[in-house]
Amino acid sequence: MNYRSHSNSKLTARFGDALLASLAPDGGLWMPEKIPHFTPEQTAKMGAMSFADCAAKLARHFVDDRFSDADLTEICRDAYSFPVPIKALNGTLMDAATPETANEYMLELFHGPTLAFKDFAARFMGRAASHLMNAENDTRTILVATSGDTGGAIGDAFLNQDGIQVFILFPKGGVSKVQEQQLCTMGGKNSNVQAIAVDGTFDDCQKLVKLGFGNKRLTEKYSLMSANSINVGRVIPQSFYYFWTSLQIKAAHPGVPIVYSIPSGNLGNLTGGLIAKQMGAPIERFVVGNNSNDPFVDYLKTGKYSPRASVPTLSNAMDIGRPNNFPRILVLNDNDHDTVSDICWGASFSDEETERHLRQVHRTHGYVMCPHTAVGHLAMEAFAYDIEDEFIRVTVATAHPAKFVDSVERIIREDVLLPAPLQKAMKKTKRVHVMAPHLKALEDYLELNTA
Repeated sequence: MNYRSHSNSKLTARFGDALLASLAPDGGLWMPEKIPHFTPEQTAKMGAMSFADCAAKLARHFVDDRFSDADLTEICRDAYSFPVPIKALNGTLMDAATPETANEYMLELFHGPTLAFKDFAARFMGRAASHLMNAENDTRTILVATSGDTGGAIGDAFLNQDGIQVFILFPKGGVSKVQEQQLCTMGGKNSNVQAIAVDGTFDDCQKLVKLGFGNKRLTEKYSLMSANSINVGRVIPQSFYYFWTSLQIKAAHPGVPIVYSIPSGNLGNLTGGLIAKQMGAPIERFVVGNNSNDPFVDYLKTGKYSPRASVPTLSNAMDIGRPNNFPRILVLNDNDHDTVSDICWGASFSDEETERHLRQVHRTHGYVMCPHTAVGHLAMEAFAYDIEDEFIRVTVATAHPAKFVDSVERIIREDVLLPAPLQKAMKKTKRVHVMAPHLKALEDYLELNTA
């Protein structure tokens, strides 16, 4: 598979080169030249595989010849050593769902090591990058901006890997206490993963990363690599779980349309879903849930895209006013608003609506959601309100509620048990550098802290 810049189709690269370069030379986003499409017979065979083996089969069509089939199987089995459960709201697995709960599911993507859906992309990306770098005796400095979960997933995926230093930029005071503890306790004193609290918003963090990559001198001096969803190595693996899980759902509910609802910020998760659909995944439509930062929902409704400064909300990982992956969504749909709006339906919700819904779902079903998942579930309910036809509802649960324990406990008025990885992180001493949102400050810090 070759990749091309979204803004200049003459600029092309192999997968490995696009992965390590992050952005095209013109600053464009790398896009696959062609999305593979599988027949129903082929998808049926992949649906019978384990998730890891299906992911390896899909990856074969997106990588280059520096990855053998055996390499991809090893990478995916190692990366995806955790379950991908599809559950009814009463907590039972899809196969055990009762008839009255058999049309609505939660796709729990938070069973990886950092308890967020970002583990799927980060772990594949980390192992693929290491495979390339080990073969070529290469080194990289990773800059990653995070609004909450990305930094933890990337830090975990690249922790203690030779030849790689990771700098995680997050908005000071803009992530949950648990998320911050995760970000700032990766490894020991001499860890190759370092956390930087930027005195600004996530958009400031994202801008700093883009400015760094836009500076040729810095990029060459530090061999910069991005692990944000501007990197195509983050987006492609997010198609894997949509493809495989939709096949599992189709097998349980043949002939019934399947709709996924995705709480969305930077739109990488949605982009992965759209790629899966183009590959032949049996997904009818996508519902997009935004919080008050809703430029994409506005676009769906008006056809006009108006990025804006982000505002803080309860669902902080989605506090993004300039979503990186919007251009990719346009490219996948021939830059046609009608095509995008036919496939995607969106709605945005306030913190008050999110809190009320999170509390109601817990009270009614006993199911505890994180605030982001609650936004996605709200959007699904809003979509279903006017839809008379039968369809299977699948809400993407993006993070374990314990990652937002203070907010969730306040809302449901019950204790939320911290999983073992979070309990361990909360006992560690934080290591964090506070920095102004200026490129010079980032450059000075890299100068002092890059081996």
